Parts: sequence; structure tokens; C-alpha cells
Amino acid sequence: MNPGTATATPSVTTAADPRPTVPRAPARPSAAAAVHSVSAATTVLLALVAIGAMIHEPVLIPPLAASAALIHSAPTLPLAQPRGVVVGHLIGAAAGYAVLAAAGSSAWAAALAAGLTLALLTLARTPHSPAVATAVVTVLQTPTPARFVPLLFGSTVLLVLTGYAGSRVRRKAPRYPAYWW
Repeated sequence: MNPGTATATPSVTTAADPRPTVPRAPARPSAAAAVHSVSAATTVLLALVAIGAMIHEPVLIPPLAASAALIHSAPTLPLAQPRGVVVGHLIGAAAGYAVLAAAGSSAWAAALAAGLTLALLTLARTPHSPAVATAVVTVLQTPTPARFVPLLFGSTVLLVLTGYAGSRVRRKAPRYPAYWW
């Protein structure tokens, strides 16, 4: 690997080159790419706030902000793909409600819901770390499922659709999603 190469590769050796490669941080994005991803993420988050204001419900929750950051700043990562974003948050909410029903609302129960969510995401091959936070929010904030789950679903679909649209605005942007399902 050349010193100027910015790809993150695992440390491996080959018969041709016995020196191990060292993983490196990703390259700094161009100014245009940074402005594009930050403005796209900010725009969709502002849209969630506006929707929430119109319907008098909090639609923007911290895990969705983390999801927007992944989708718009790292669109090719498995954590940013639609399956993980949409299904992952629904799994997190379901695990949160299950633990809430069994153990009530406490920090202990929230930690248990987080662990359960991580296990379920792993089993479902649906990686999305912000979904673990959705389980915590569900246990600690105890939102009404009939209102929270549809809003969560709609919000995640909106995040995915804006990621799709945003990746087609800039010609040099990586295409989102890398895969749908």
C-alpha cells in the first residue's frame, strides 16, 4: 500500500510483499463532497423537525440523526444500507417495547434492550448501530407504539429516499444504496 493511499484495508501479507499493510483513515472528502453530504443530512433532519411541528409529535430522535449521518457521509457502508436503516430501527423499537413490557422503564432495562437489539440485528444480518439507540429511547421515553412506530417507519423511509436522491445530484458521489435488501 502506498503511503498516500487512503483506503482502509485489513493488515495482511502476501508472498509477493511480506510487509503487512496498515489500515488507514479514509481520505478527507473534497470540499464539494463535504458540503453536499452535510447539507443533505441537515436538510432531511430539518424536514423531520418540520413534519413533527406540523403534526405536533416529535419525529426527530437522536438515532435518526445518526442514521442520516451514516447514509449521507458513508453511503457504501453496510450500516447505511436501507435494510439496516428501516428494518434495524423497527427491530430496535420492537426489542425496546418487549423489554419495556417485561421489565419496565429503567436504565437497566434500556441496557438490556440495547443488547437484545444488537443480538437480533446480528441474527437478521441487518447491521445498523443507531437502531440500538432506538431501543434505548423506546425504553427510557416510553412512546405510545401506535404513534411512534409509524412515525419511525416513515422517518426511516424518508432518510433512505433522500439518500437515494442525494447520491444522484452530485455526479461523482457514490451511489446509494449499495444494495436494497
